[in-house]
Amino acid sequence: MSETLTHTWQEKVKAYTALSEEMGKLHPEILELAYQENWFKLFVPEVYGGPGKKLPEILRLEEELAEADGSLGWTITLCAGAGWFAGFLNPALAAEIFADREVCFAGSGAVGGVAVKTKQGYLINGKWNYASGALHATIFTANCTLKNESGDDILDENGSPKIMSFILKKAEVKILPGWSYFGLIATGSHAFEVCNLSVNENRAFKINQQIEVANCGFDYPFLQLAETTLTVNSLGMTNHFIKLVEQSFYARSGLGRYSEAQILFFNNELNRSKDELLTLRTQFYRAFDDSWHQLMSKGEIEDDKLKEVSSSSRKLAHTCWKLAAALFPYCGLEAAKKESEMNRVWRDIYTASQHALLTFES
Repeated sequence: MSETLTHTWQEKVKAYTALSEEMGKLHPEILELAYQENWFKLFVPEVYGGPGKKLPEILRLEEELAEADGSLGWTITLCAGAGWFAGFLNPALAAEIFADREVCFAGSGAVGGVAVKTKQGYLINGKWNYASGALHATIFTANCTLKNESGDDILDENGSPKIMSFILKKAEVKILPGWSYFGLIATGSHAFEVCNLSVNENRAFKINQQIEVANCGFDYPFLQLAETTLTVNSLGMTNHFIKLVEQSFYARSGLGRYSEAQILFFNNELNRSKDELLTLRTQFYRAFDDSWHQLMSKGEIEDDKLKEVSSSSRKLAHTCWKLAAALFPYCGLEAAKKESEMNRVWRDIYTASQHALLTFES
């Protein structure tokens, strides 16, 4: 696999990962690294100060980040992914937001609020859960159903209640601590709420509707964008876990109690896991790269190719979880020690597995 991160960066991340977990958020040294490398702006167009990276490169970087640390990879993926909304924002608002060196988007894909249309803009009330990076985010995105001032739903072209996304600023939201799960602890994925917040019309946007910047890639379908970016996180974490399993098995003081046949059985299981993961990784990136090339060359992606991207994403993610479970018994008690690196990576893998988008393989 390509070394997207230098060893120095990986070593710096490794040095602060355990401290991040203790703090319940990314350590300031890791955040500073993210700001230096423009990781939170991965999807931001160059016109707004983004690094000019495209999705094929971003996916491989996110895999490397997740391999270095699950919480780092997940936070960058979710926060930078929300920064992809830059392509659909009012240009003046986007320029203002992304002028901040430390800009970071957090938000929720759920529709957790109501926005009442007023003469000046919108009046917003709501609560949204699981906003990764909430403790250092500068911008929050929130999905709301629209109503008029009489309390009636505003309907879309299909006659359904209209849903819009909104840009909220850090000072306008209240963080509701509640990320008490056993993995991805340093993502600080807390809830947030707003009460009777008035915003201008330019704070409302809708993805995949009107692209506001001349930047290729913003028309890549959001479903497959989300599936692929989440999948490479599980992949990166599983890469890390398999390396730790191999190191742990051969470092165990009781190794002498195993027969040659038992050690051979472990080696076969380990190599089978590595081979299966590499095969599915290759298939996944081939399907994605083909879809990207279609978009770049033809301006659209064939439905069958999009289905293949979704299918390969889900199959790879589910295989990651299954392989981690199959190898866990060979790790020894170190894997059950909550302060150990192996235990943290294992917890991160299975917390990531609970994201609803990839719950079912088909």
